[in-house]
Amino acid sequence: MKVLVLGSGVVGVTSAWYLSQQGHEVVVLDRQSDAAEETSFANAGQLSFGMSSPWAAPGIPQKAIKWMFQSHAPLKVRPSLNPAQWQFMLSMLANCNEKSYGVNKSRMVRVSEYSRQCINNLQQELKLPFESRKQGLLQVFRTQKQIDDAAKDIKVLQEFNVAHAMLNVDECIAREPALARVKHKLVGGLHFPDDQTGDCNLFTKALVKKCQENGVVFKFDTEIKALVSDGDQIRGVQTGNGLETADQVLVCMGSYSPFLLSPLGIRLPIYPIKGYSLTIDVKNDADAPQSTVMDETYKVAITRFDNRIRAAGTAELADFNADLPNARRETIAQSVTSLFPEGGKVDEAVFWTGFRPMTPDGTPIIGATRYKNLWLNTGHGTLGWTMGAGSGKLIADLISGKQPEIDDSGLGFSRYG
Repeated sequence: MKVLVLGSGVVGVTSAWYLSQQGHEVVVLDRQSDAAEETSFANAGQLSFGMSSPWAAPGIPQKAIKWMFQSHAPLKVRPSLNPAQWQFMLSMLANCNEKSYGVNKSRMVRVSEYSRQCINNLQQELKLPFESRKQGLLQVFRTQKQIDDAAKDIKVLQEFNVAHAMLNVDECIAREPALARVKHKLVGGLHFPDDQTGDCNLFTKALVKKCQENGVVFKFDTEIKALVSDGDQIRGVQTGNGLETADQVLVCMGSYSPFLLSPLGIRLPIYPIKGYSLTIDVKNDADAPQSTVMDETYKVAITRFDNRIRAAGTAELADFNADLPNARRETIAQSVTSLFPEGGKVDEAVFWTGFRPMTPDGTPIIGATRYKNLWLNTGHGTLGWTMGAGSGKLIADLISGKQPEIDDSGLGFSRYG
């Protein structure tokens, strides 16, 4: 069976790999000249399986009002006349309650924990070079209220048997020795020993080579213009180079998925949440993080690669505005320098932005559509790197007609009615 995969970010490439492993003829289309050149290019670098949580949470509306008046806030809104922005915000607000949060987080943790198993198997089988570390993730708290608020997350972690431990300040320093410099700023932390780190861009490009060795064809510099339907099936994909036909079509186009699907009457509730990152050369190894430290105050993830630090954060609703405001750079730099003041060459850091494909409930959209041969694997928000392998394996099983290894209920587009 021939399968067209639309998009070559980490979600598209992992999907292509698993489809090829199940014996399908796989062709991947992408407008860029190489894989992982958009949202997968310079993300946080954290494989945060245990930290998977929806942005829509109880208390967020009140926090959002306070953040409006803070210079270094984790959430920013640039109001526009785009109806999609307002619809997204209203839908997100509707999920900011205890019941929805519990349902949404449980779905996200289900996919993330499965993805942990999948990427571990991939690493064992393929030994891909992507500056991987398996030293866990440490979420650091600066206030007692942050510790108290973590209680609802811990309940879900216990439900899914996700390894975690509450740490006092000295125990945090034992995990990340460089935090000894800023001991007075911390009150504790939550450690996830099974979480990992790695460069998503390097991983995706390395997996492309393995896919090609397995027969997958990548057609880069190919603009995807439209899906061509014939009754209840997709006949092909109209590209800048002509019509591509296949037996099955899988959309993995992140924030751009709604534009492709809207003409078919499929209204994906995906909005481009803009994120920023700094890539920083290590200055002093002993003063730098050794794995990922999640700064709960600024919602900034600070991740260690071999000789670099990747710091990423901020959720900004600004449509597809790709500018790089210095104020956003300063927010991320503030987090890094406040926790690791001598760790990296922050003044020389490379500043980047990308669009995370966010759903209002935080859960990705994985599964079938009303078209018999059209499938979705998109809407992973900030967790495409974390959920990529598991999502790819799940959708490959669904397309192949195999029984998935995890429960896929609540993950498909049908949950939106």
